[in-house]
Amino acid sequence: MKAQTVLVSAALGVGLGTLLLPAAALAETTVSPSTTPVGGTVVLTARGCNPKAGDALFRVTGPNRDQNVRSTTAAAGGGLSAELFTAGFTLGTYTVTATCGDGSAAGTATFTVTPIGGAPAGGGGGDGAGGLLAAGGALAGAAALGATVLVRRRRRAATVA
Repeated sequence: MKAQTVLVSAALGVGLGTLLLPAAALAETTVSPSTTPVGGTVVLTARGCNPKAGDALFRVTGPNRDQNVRSTTAAAGGGLSAELFTAGFTLGTYTVTATCGDGSAAGTATFTVTPIGGAPAGGGGGDGAGGLLAAGGALAGAAALGATVLVRRRRRAATVA
């Protein structure tokens, strides 16, 4: 009798999991692009949210933010999306957690705010760029010297013949 109860419970669990898994797998939050300079715009998308159930709510948290952004449009591939302008954001990584209009979770995603121009923060130019510039200059100088020697030898050879 106990074996039959265990088998029925296991079958019920597998069946219920099979029904719920596709709904959970469809819920996905994305941020595009995943890296943007300060003042750039990212598109937050919650796929798997039904627009008929209401707006999706995106919670953006990071170095200087803890704000909610409400979806504004239906996403092209399904779900809901919103645009987020990153003016005033501190450099760093931000987490976006989405909740569908029916209260179900739609997953999380991250994006990174970088300096304008994409240079790494705190580099200060002391990362060996001076050595790289000197090596490039030395190579350019050697090429110019080699070209000068080649031209002189050709002129001598033409004069002698």
